[in-house]
Amino acid sequence: MSTAHDLIPEIPTPEPANLPGWLKHIRHGENLLVVFALAAMAILPALEVGLRTFFHGGIPAGATIVQHLVLAVGMLGGAIAARENRLLSLAVATHWFKGGWLTFARVFSHGFAAAITALLTAASWKFVQEQRSLGKVFAYGISTWVVQLIIVVGFALVTLRLVWHASGKWRWRAVTLLFAAAIVAVAAWSPIEPEKLRWPGMILLLIAVALGAPVFTALGGTALIMLWSAGEPVSPVPLKHYQLTVNAVLPSLPLFTLAGYFLAEGGAAKRLVRLFQAWFGSLRGGPAIITTLVCAFFTSFTGASGATILALGGVLLPVLAAAKYSERASLGLLTGAGSLGMLFPPCLPPILYAIIASSGGQVSISIKEIFLGGFLPGLVLVGLTALWGIHIGGRAGGAGRTPFVAREAWTAVWEAKWELLVPAVALVSLFSGFATPVEAAALTALYTFLVNVVIKRDLHIFRDVPRVMSECGLLIGGVLLILGVALGFTHYLVDAEIPDHAVAWATGTIKSKFLFLLVLNLVLLIIGGLVEIYAAIVVVVPLLVPLGAAFGIDPVHLGIIFLANMELGFIAPPVGINLLLASYRFNKPVGEVTRASLPMLGVMVIGVLLITYVPWLTTWLPQHFK
Repeated sequence: MSTAHDLIPEIPTPEPANLPGWLKHIRHGENLLVVFALAAMAILPALEVGLRTFFHGGIPAGATIVQHLVLAVGMLGGAIAARENRLLSLAVATHWFKGGWLTFARVFSHGFAAAITALLTAASWKFVQEQRSLGKVFAYGISTWVVQLIIVVGFALVTLRLVWHASGKWRWRAVTLLFAAAIVAVAAWSPIEPEKLRWPGMILLLIAVALGAPVFTALGGTALIMLWSAGEPVSPVPLKHYQLTVNAVLPSLPLFTLAGYFLAEGGAAKRLVRLFQAWFGSLRGGPAIITTLVCAFFTSFTGASGATILALGGVLLPVLAAAKYSERASLGLLTGAGSLGMLFPPCLPPILYAIIASSGGQVSISIKEIFLGGFLPGLVLVGLTALWGIHIGGRAGGAGRTPFVAREAWTAVWEAKWELLVPAVALVSLFSGFATPVEAAALTALYTFLVNVVIKRDLHIFRDVPRVMSECGLLIGGVLLILGVALGFTHYLVDAEIPDHAVAWATGTIKSKFLFLLVLNLVLLIIGGLVEIYAAIVVVVPLLVPLGAAFGIDPVHLGIIFLANMELGFIAPPVGINLLLASYRFNKPVGEVTRASLPMLGVMVIGVLLITYVPWLTTWLPQHFK
């Protein structure tokens, strides 16, 4: 049976044939640990719901166990991402290098990154030692510090694998290791006053990131350099990483991600396209409406517009081509529509925004409020995209339209009924009070598992499910590495009173709320086009919240403005993530994809301005359901 997985161009990660047996066992062991941890994260909250509903009981320390399973999945997934050489990086400069220069770039970037992760390993060990002295108990008599050792192990594995992937030759790996060791030695023994090394260190870090060092080392390295050069202890970096990953609501992120993976890897894409084509294919601009709705549905569950483009591009491009949409119009529409759905539940960025915005204590935003606030703005963006698609579809006349056939329409509904119930499972459990956000995410993940493995049988329990879950763990690990160290960087910003200085400067310079919102949109658009969204949430939101409060902006409205701009940044040149992934998926130059996406960028700008300057779009639903 053909599935959506057939349409996803995976980065191949075969097991090297020349690996010794013990290393192969380690690889399989890591994958299985992530699979079992994710499975336990989904099963325990679901059991909690059942026990509470029918027996008025629960699992002792169940929530604590699930929270620390997130820590385990994050660190193991990050180690697997490093093992497969798939940690998120920019590598903007390496495209210009070949031969010896490319070798130098890899040795420098991987060596510097390995030094950063080695220092994070040392800081984590110190943090664990401090926690050991406190004598806290995790659950069932197990000391908390024993569980926290996974942070040390995870960073240590990432360090070794960064050195390994610096080159395919042992001598260059040795050079990389020596370079990393030299940096660690300078940090440990400080032959020069640390303050004098702050900006040289930052410059070297920026060069390393440009040459391919992972994004998380940019944020973690900045935090380490700034704290070290100021004479401050660096243990707050792993402390903040730990505090984030065991946040009470954070397990909902990997669980909703897992649900999205089961949907994307099963046959949901084809069934949903058939459904929307049967109902909307006869309308003017029907293919554009289909593209818009299917992309919004998928992105709301995967949390990643890039995953939507990769999974659906091969299905939707022929639909648009059959309707005589030009190649340029099709590219632009698919690239822009890929980011739709980010404001709808249960998408991940709004959940993370609510967590980070509330962590500072200045405001309190619930997940329910942020999703209610994003619903109408999300409809505005979907509606504008569909209208644009209808407009450009008018040039194609009636080509590609499929006549409405009631029998086919209802057959398509019946075939896609299980996918159509996914939002109901997520939203009813999330908003009814029947379950907590984590329990709602667990129920959604288990439901999508049952649909794709038991009911539709798109995924084989032994052949496909472990692969899908380990891939999901890899993604989660890469993201949580970024989030954890980014919170360490945020700790430095708060400690240096950067938010207070930003508020003082903004209120002293900008007198108009209207002008502040305009400047805010411009700044956020730039950030959205340059910075990975999860890192942007963790780093920028603690600076943004006090600014919004100073100008009297509703906290939920501010959050939706931020998220809408991040959505816009996905298609903003020069390096919007959707532009790069669409270029890869459709085998087109980035410049061609960028030019094709400019009309969609204009449409999205109109939507963001409406969201910004018509606040009731955001505030009405949260106030109505308060």
